[in-house]
Amino acid sequence: MPPPGAPVEELLIARFRGHARRLFWSALVLIGVCGATAYFYGNLPAPFQNWMLLAAAGAAVLLLVIVPFLVWRARTYTITTRRVIVRDGIGASRRRELSHARGYSIAVRRGLLQRLWGAGTITLTNGVDAPLRLANVPSVNLVHETLADQIEVSQILAHRDAQSGVVLPPAHPGA
Repeated sequence: MPPPGAPVEELLIARFRGHARRLFWSALVLIGVCGATAYFYGNLPAPFQNWMLLAAAGAAVLLLVIVPFLVWRARTYTITTRRVIVRDGIGASRRRELSHARGYSIAVRRGLLQRLWGAGTITLTNGVDAPLRLANVPSVNLVHETLADQIEVSQILAHRDAQSGVVLPPAHPGA
């Protein structure tokens, strides 16, 4: 514990993505497209049809395998000692944050398949901003406990600093 009034360093607790189970169908499509292309290539009546087969296989892989993978890879969840950060977007990036010190409620929803995989969806609501939704979080119970602990620690530190009468300098000069 730092002394009252001392700035607390922000430390990374966890950085993760949504559960990779959503890529299951993409993996099946990739296997099927590769198998079908290998089977039909060279067995078609006209030579130009082999090129059409390769073009169709490439388009299917691009749309049904690569794009879903990039969408999955573009969304990250970060938990630090001060806040929760959600980043997503392939071209233009979007970032949302929620501070532990302000406090928020944690709601966990788990469907049948999510329970089988140990995943779940966490919704964080502070009553002021739009709810922050962490979809398909792996090890959802561990993440829930970590978030609850961070809220408690942040509020204890904020209460202790308020009781000590120490005025903290602004985070940014001139603010």
